[in-house]
Amino acid sequence: MECHAIGTASRYTIKPLFEELRQSYKSTLYRDVVHSQIESGGTTVDAFFFSYGVCVFWGMNQQQCLQFAREKLVPFQKQPLDEIEMDTFTFTIGETQKIIEDEITLPNNDALVKFAASYGIAQSVKLESFETSIQKTFHLTKMIPEELAANGVIPFSRREIRKKMGALFIERSSINLRIDVLDTPEFFWEYPELEPLYLMTANYLDLRRRVEILNQRLDVMHDLFEVLSKELNHLHSNRLELTIIALIVMEVCIALLRDVFHII
Repeated sequence: MECHAIGTASRYTIKPLFEELRQSYKSTLYRDVVHSQIESGGTTVDAFFFSYGVCVFWGMNQQQCLQFAREKLVPFQKQPLDEIEMDTFTFTIGETQKIIEDEITLPNNDALVKFAASYGIAQSVKLESFETSIQKTFHLTKMIPEELAANGVIPFSRREIRKKMGALFIERSSINLRIDVLDTPEFFWEYPELEPLYLMTANYLDLRRRVEILNQRLDVMHDLFEVLSKELNHLHSNRLELTIIALIVMEVCIALLRDVFHII
């Protein structure tokens, strides 16, 4: 059977989404996650909708998942992603829980067991959206350190520098405000017996190392922001110096015209 995780937006308005889904499907709201049991092809599919814009389906094929997302989730999306993030697994039921080559073996078919694994999978997809976002920002700003290294100056006007600083600030703030979704969920305070499955999933998807790399990239963005800020201050100082020099030159010229040439 297939398991698909889809990231479609920055976040979902989770309570209105819950109210909508419960009208058609058996649904439960757990903190900031909605669990729905969806009838599909004569079987019951477990689906989990996370407030940070990711949904995980157990038992649907990819086309069905995408169709469901288009038909049901769009009205509840905030800041839809330019490109949908998706991760795909297969899953079976076995005696020992494990993940090998993207095949998840669950100890049973219980919805809460799927929920525990879904947390790790959803965090991975959300992390992918952060990674994609930072990669795009780096691509748009990579010429700044290159120009600085080659020529010693940043070839942008004050207006252009302000715009790039604004873009960097928005990107950093957007990620910093949501990076807590990558922490161990509070759900496992109530269901500690399920935490090992979550940790196994998180370890398989290498979440800890990827979060460390993400934080390092955020630090690089912060350093670039500081460089741009200093350059803006430098341009402002240069402008003030030129203004002062121009005023001094004007004063000298007026003094010469008045005291030497007696023209004024």
